[in-house]
Amino acid sequence: MLNIGKAIRMERIMDRNTGKTVIVPMDHGVTVGPIPGLINLTEAVNQVAEGGANAVLGHIGLPKFGHRNRGKDIGLILHLSASTALSPRPNKKVIVNTVENALRFGADGVSIHINIGSYNEPEMLEDFGRIAVECSYWGMPLIAMMYPRGRNVENDKDVEMVKLAARAGAELGADFVKTNYTGDPDSFAKVVEGCPAPVLIAGGSKATTEEMFKTIEGAMQAGARGLSIGRNVFQHKNPTAFVKAACALVHENKTAKEALEMLEELSNG
Repeated sequence: MLNIGKAIRMERIMDRNTGKTVIVPMDHGVTVGPIPGLINLTEAVNQVAEGGANAVLGHIGLPKFGHRNRGKDIGLILHLSASTALSPRPNKKVIVNTVENALRFGADGVSIHINIGSYNEPEMLEDFGRIAVECSYWGMPLIAMMYPRGRNVENDKDVEMVKLAARAGAELGADFVKTNYTGDPDSFAKVVEGCPAPVLIAGGSKATTEEMFKTIEGAMQAGARGLSIGRNVFQHKNPTAFVKAACALVHENKTAKEALEMLEELSNG
Protein backbone atom coordinates (compact mmCIF):
# COMPACT_ATOMS: atom_id res chain seq x y z
CA MET A 1 0.00 0.00 0.00
CA LEU A 2 2.92 2.36 0.66
CA ASN A 3 4.04 1.87 -2.94
CA ILE A 4 0.57 2.87 -4.10
CA GLY A 5 0.69 5.87 -1.78
CA LYS A 6 4.00 6.96 -3.23
CA ALA A 7 2.74 6.54 -6.78
CA ILE A 8 -0.28 8.71 -5.99
CA ARG A 9 1.89 11.39 -4.41
CA MET A 10 4.28 11.32 -7.36
CA GLU A 11 1.37 11.96 -9.69
CA ARG A 12 0.48 15.06 -7.66
CA ILE A 13 3.88 16.64 -8.23
CA MET A 14 4.36 15.69 -11.87
CA ASP A 15 2.31 15.45 -15.05
CA ARG A 16 0.85 11.95 -15.44
CA ASN A 17 1.00 12.06 -19.21
CA THR A 18 4.48 13.49 -19.78
CA GLY A 19 6.23 12.22 -16.66
CA LYS A 20 7.76 15.70 -16.32
CA THR A 21 7.29 18.45 -13.77
CA VAL A 22 7.34 22.22 -13.27
CA ILE A 23 8.07 23.06 -9.64
CA VAL A 24 8.26 26.57 -8.19
CA PRO A 25 10.39 26.77 -5.01
CA MET A 26 9.29 29.33 -2.43
CA ASP A 27 11.67 28.45 0.39
CA HIS A 28 13.70 31.67 0.08
CA GLY A 29 12.14 33.35 3.13
CA VAL A 30 14.30 31.34 5.53
CA THR A 31 17.48 31.97 3.57
CA VAL A 32 17.17 35.64 2.60
CA GLY A 33 13.93 36.92 4.15
CA PRO A 34 10.78 38.44 2.60
CA ILE A 35 12.04 39.15 -0.89
CA PRO A 36 9.84 40.64 -3.66
CA GLY A 37 7.43 38.11 -5.07
CA LEU A 38 7.07 36.24 -1.78
CA ILE A 39 5.72 38.96 0.50
CA ASN A 40 2.22 37.54 0.08
CA LEU A 41 2.55 33.76 0.01
CA THR A 42 -1.10 33.16 -0.80
CA GLU A 43 -0.93 35.33 -3.90
CA ALA A 44 2.40 33.85 -4.95
CA VAL A 45 1.00 30.32 -4.79
CA ASN A 46 -2.17 31.33 -6.60
CA GLN A 47 -0.29 32.94 -9.49
CA VAL A 48 1.83 29.88 -10.25
CA ALA A 49 -1.08 27.48 -9.68
CA GLU A 50 -3.15 29.39 -12.23
CA GLY A 51 -0.20 29.13 -14.62
CA GLY A 52 -0.30 25.35 -14.41
CA ALA A 53 2.74 24.59 -12.24
CA ASN A 54 2.74 21.02 -10.96
CA ALA A 55 3.93 21.89 -7.45
CA VAL A 56 5.25 24.54 -5.11
CA LEU A 57 8.08 23.89 -2.67
CA GLY A 58 8.75 25.54 0.66
CA HIS A 59 8.98 25.25 4.42
CA ILE A 60 5.98 24.58 6.67
CA GLY A 61 5.21 28.30 6.63
CA LEU A 62 4.13 27.88 3.01
CA PRO A 63 1.01 25.77 3.72
CA LYS A 64 0.51 27.38 7.13
CA PHE A 65 0.37 30.94 5.78
CA GLY A 66 -0.08 30.42 2.04
CA HIS A 67 -2.93 27.91 1.83
CA ARG A 68 -5.63 29.52 -0.33
CA ASN A 69 -8.86 27.53 0.27
CA ARG A 70 -9.69 28.39 -3.34
CA GLY A 71 -8.40 28.33 -6.88
CA LYS A 72 -6.62 25.67 -8.89
CA ASP A 73 -5.10 22.71 -7.07
CA ILE A 74 -1.32 22.34 -6.92
CA GLY A 75 1.09 19.82 -5.42
CA LEU A 76 2.95 20.61 -2.19
CA ILE A 77 6.59 19.73 -1.49
CA LEU A 78 7.91 20.57 1.98
CA HIS A 79 11.58 21.44 2.35
CA LEU A 80 13.30 19.75 5.29
CA SER A 81 16.64 21.57 5.43
CA ALA A 82 17.62 25.18 5.98
CA SER A 83 20.25 27.83 6.69
CA THR A 84 20.21 31.63 6.56
CA ALA A 85 22.40 34.07 4.66
CA LEU A 86 23.52 35.53 7.99
CA SER A 87 25.00 32.26 9.22
CA PRO A 88 28.81 32.03 9.53
CA ARG A 89 28.38 28.72 7.65
CA PRO A 90 25.52 29.32 5.19
CA ASN A 91 26.49 26.22 3.17
CA LYS A 92 25.71 23.99 6.16
CA LYS A 93 22.09 22.90 5.81
CA VAL A 94 20.45 21.49 8.92
CA ILE A 95 17.27 19.42 9.17
CA VAL A 96 14.35 21.50 10.41
CA ASN A 97 11.37 19.23 9.70
CA THR A 98 10.49 15.54 9.48
CA VAL A 99 8.90 13.32 6.87
CA GLU A 100 6.12 12.32 9.26
CA ASN A 101 5.32 15.95 10.06
CA ALA A 102 5.28 16.76 6.33
CA LEU A 103 2.62 14.07 5.92
CA ARG A 104 0.56 15.70 8.67
CA PHE A 105 0.80 19.00 6.77
CA GLY A 106 -0.61 17.36 3.64
CA ALA A 107 2.64 17.28 1.66
CA ASP A 108 2.89 15.28 -1.55
CA GLY A 109 6.68 15.21 -1.37
CA VAL A 110 9.67 16.46 0.60
CA SER A 111 13.01 17.95 -0.38
CA ILE A 112 16.47 18.34 1.08
CA HIS A 113 19.47 20.48 0.11
CA ILE A 114 22.98 18.99 -0.01
CA ASN A 115 26.12 20.96 -0.84
CA ILE A 116 28.64 18.52 -2.29
CA GLY A 117 32.14 19.74 -1.49
CA SER A 118 31.11 21.74 1.54
CA TYR A 119 33.08 21.44 4.78
CA ASN A 120 29.89 20.04 6.32
CA GLU A 121 29.17 17.58 3.52
CA PRO A 122 29.52 14.51 5.82
CA GLU A 123 26.77 15.67 8.18
CA MET A 124 24.49 16.60 5.30
CA LEU A 125 24.99 13.20 3.64
CA GLU A 126 24.21 11.51 6.94
CA ASP A 127 20.96 13.51 7.12
CA PHE A 128 20.23 12.58 3.50
CA GLY A 129 20.54 8.88 4.24
CA ARG A 130 18.23 9.07 7.24
CA ILE A 131 15.61 11.11 5.36
CA ALA A 132 15.73 8.70 2.39
CA VAL A 133 15.01 5.76 4.70
CA GLU A 134 12.08 7.63 6.27
CA CYS A 135 10.72 8.49 2.82
CA SER A 136 10.94 4.86 1.80
CA TYR A 137 9.04 3.81 4.93
CA TRP A 138 6.25 6.36 4.48
CA GLY A 139 6.00 6.19 0.68
CA MET A 140 7.01 9.84 0.36
CA PRO A 141 8.66 11.19 -2.82
CA LEU A 142 12.05 12.79 -2.17
CA ILE A 143 13.61 15.63 -4.17
CA ALA A 144 17.32 16.14 -3.51
CA MET A 145 18.84 19.51 -4.35
CA MET A 146 22.42 18.52 -5.14
CA TYR A 147 24.88 21.38 -5.72
CA PRO A 148 28.68 21.43 -6.02
CA ARG A 149 29.43 24.13 -3.47
CA GLY A 150 32.41 24.67 -1.21
CA ARG A 151 35.95 25.96 -0.82
CA ASN A 152 37.38 23.73 -3.54
CA VAL A 153 34.56 24.29 -6.02
CA GLU A 154 35.70 26.99 -8.44
CA ASN A 155 32.91 26.43 -10.99
CA ASP A 156 29.59 25.07 -9.73
CA LYS A 157 28.54 24.37 -13.31
CA ASP A 158 31.56 22.22 -14.17
CA VAL A 159 30.14 19.10 -15.79
CA GLU A 160 32.29 16.65 -13.82
CA MET A 161 31.27 18.21 -10.51
CA VAL A 162 27.61 18.38 -11.46
CA LYS A 163 27.74 14.74 -12.63
CA LEU A 164 29.11 13.70 -9.24
CA ALA A 165 26.53 15.73 -7.30
CA ALA A 166 23.62 14.39 -9.35
CA ARG A 167 24.78 10.78 -9.17
CA ALA A 168 25.24 11.01 -5.40
CA GLY A 169 21.63 12.14 -5.10
CA ALA A 170 20.37 9.15 -7.05
CA GLU A 171 22.61 6.69 -5.24
CA LEU A 172 21.37 7.86 -1.84
CA GLY A 173 17.70 7.45 -2.67
CA ALA A 174 16.29 10.58 -4.31
CA ASP A 175 13.26 10.23 -6.59
CA PHE A 176 14.18 13.48 -8.35
CA VAL A 177 17.57 15.21 -8.41
CA LYS A 178 17.70 18.97 -8.81
CA THR A 179 21.03 20.42 -9.88
CA ASN A 180 22.75 23.17 -11.85
CA TYR A 181 22.46 23.40 -15.62
CA THR A 182 25.95 23.10 -17.09
CA GLY A 183 25.38 25.66 -19.83
CA ASP A 184 24.64 23.62 -22.95
CA PRO A 185 22.64 20.52 -23.95
CA ASP A 186 25.66 18.36 -24.84
CA SER A 187 27.35 18.69 -21.45
CA PHE A 188 24.11 18.45 -19.50
CA ALA A 189 23.19 15.28 -21.39
CA LYS A 190 26.20 13.70 -19.68
CA VAL A 191 24.75 14.67 -16.29
CA VAL A 192 21.39 13.12 -17.21
CA GLU A 193 23.06 10.00 -18.62
CA GLY A 194 25.01 9.47 -15.41
CA CYS A 195 22.04 9.95 -13.07
CA PRO A 196 19.49 7.10 -12.83
CA ALA A 197 16.97 9.39 -11.14
CA PRO A 198 15.02 12.02 -13.12
CA VAL A 199 16.98 15.28 -13.28
CA LEU A 200 15.49 18.75 -12.76
CA ILE A 201 17.30 22.01 -13.43
CA ALA A 202 17.68 24.76 -10.87
CA GLY A 203 16.96 28.34 -11.83
CA GLY A 204 19.98 29.89 -10.17
CA SER A 205 20.37 33.65 -10.02
CA LYS A 206 17.96 36.05 -11.69
CA ALA A 207 18.23 35.93 -15.48
CA THR A 208 16.41 37.49 -18.41
CA THR A 209 13.33 35.67 -19.63
CA GLU A 210 15.04 34.81 -22.92
CA GLU A 211 18.05 33.36 -21.08
CA MET A 212 15.80 31.32 -18.81
CA PHE A 213 13.75 29.90 -21.67
CA LYS A 214 16.90 28.97 -23.59
CA THR A 215 18.19 27.23 -20.46
CA ILE A 216 14.95 25.27 -20.10
CA GLU A 217 14.95 24.38 -23.80
CA GLY A 218 18.55 23.15 -23.63
CA ALA A 219 17.92 21.12 -20.50
CA MET A 220 14.87 19.43 -22.00
CA GLN A 221 16.83 18.62 -25.16
CA ALA A 222 19.44 17.01 -22.91
CA GLY A 223 16.85 14.75 -21.31
CA ALA A 224 15.90 16.66 -18.16
CA ARG A 225 12.53 15.78 -16.69
CA GLY A 226 11.57 19.29 -15.72
CA LEU A 227 12.55 22.30 -13.70
CA SER A 228 12.55 23.73 -10.20
CA ILE A 229 12.85 27.49 -10.65
CA GLY A 230 11.99 30.15 -8.06
CA ARG A 231 13.03 33.78 -8.41
CA ASN A 232 12.86 33.79 -12.19
CA VAL A 233 9.19 32.81 -11.80
CA PHE A 234 7.73 34.59 -8.78
CA GLN A 235 9.71 37.79 -9.42
CA HIS A 236 8.61 37.97 -13.05
CA LYS A 237 6.20 40.80 -13.86
CA ASN A 238 3.62 38.18 -14.88
CA PRO A 239 4.31 34.91 -13.00
CA THR A 240 1.17 33.21 -14.30
CA ALA A 241 2.05 33.82 -17.94
CA PHE A 242 5.68 32.84 -17.33
CA VAL A 243 4.62 29.51 -15.84
CA LYS A 244 2.24 28.80 -18.73
CA ALA A 245 5.07 29.37 -21.18
CA ALA A 246 7.49 27.27 -19.09
CA CYS A 247 4.94 24.45 -18.96
CA ALA A 248 4.72 24.58 -22.76
CA LEU A 249 8.49 24.16 -22.93
CA VAL A 250 8.48 21.21 -20.51
CA HIS A 251 5.27 19.37 -21.33
CA GLU A 252 4.69 20.30 -24.98
CA ASN A 253 8.30 20.46 -26.24
CA LYS A 254 7.94 24.06 -27.38
CA THR A 255 11.08 25.99 -28.32
CA ALA A 256 12.41 29.00 -26.42
CA LYS A 257 11.31 31.21 -29.32
CA GLU A 258 7.78 29.79 -29.22
CA ALA A 259 7.65 30.21 -25.45
CA LEU A 260 8.72 33.84 -25.69
CA GLU A 261 6.03 34.50 -28.29
CA MET A 262 3.47 32.76 -26.09
CA LEU A 263 4.51 34.80 -23.07
CA GLU A 264 4.25 38.05 -25.03
CA GLU A 265 0.79 37.11 -26.29
CA LEU A 266 -0.41 36.17 -22.81
CA SER A 267 1.02 39.32 -21.25
CA ASN A 268 -0.53 41.59 -23.85
CA GLY A 269 -3.83 39.74 -23.92
